[in-house]
Amino acid sequence: MPALANIADLTARGITVSQSEEVIVGTFLAVASSAVRDAAGSNVSQITVTVVLDGTCEQRLRLPGAPVTAVHSVTLDEVPVLDAKLSRGSLWRSAGWAGDDVKVTYTYGLPNVPADIVDLTCRLAANALAAYRNGDPAARQVASERIGDYAVTYSDTETGTLSLTKHQRRRLAARFGAGPAMMVSFR
Repeated sequence: MPALANIADLTARGITVSQSEEVIVGTFLAVASSAVRDAAGSNVSQITVTVVLDGTCEQRLRLPGAPVTAVHSVTLDEVPVLDAKLSRGSLWRSAGWAGDDVKVTYTYGLPNVPADIVDLTCRLAANALAAYRNGDPAARQVASERIGDYAVTYSDTETGTLSLTKHQRRRLAARFGAGPAMMVSFR
């Protein structure tokens, strides 16, 4: 899966990457992209996937990922389904989805990664690059430090310089947690 940002995006933000750093920066961008996608609960960038979901008696079958933009094929227990409609990130069918397996091939995510997501990914990778350049690839930001009976508190205890704040996580989850309201028929 491609990263949400690339070295050219870092360069556009004034961060020079030497040829000897390209591999490690590629890793930082991949890890930062993974952190953003995890917090968003979505791939963010557009992808076509095939999933197998459990059947249900309900008329609405929620598809993972958002926003769902197209459904290419649907089978219920290996029988093609032609009467389903895509509605608000779910497949709707008047007869419901009673059966064992619903196999769906569909496309979700955004065709272009939004500029703020590229910027966030670049900032995370740039922080990791700065720590790497300082000789400490696992460096973490110190939030407070006390000298008497020495104590130190880190501001990002999860994954060092590649972690997101709680606020960033909440914003990403709210933004990508549900698809847009739309209805598309397919046959």
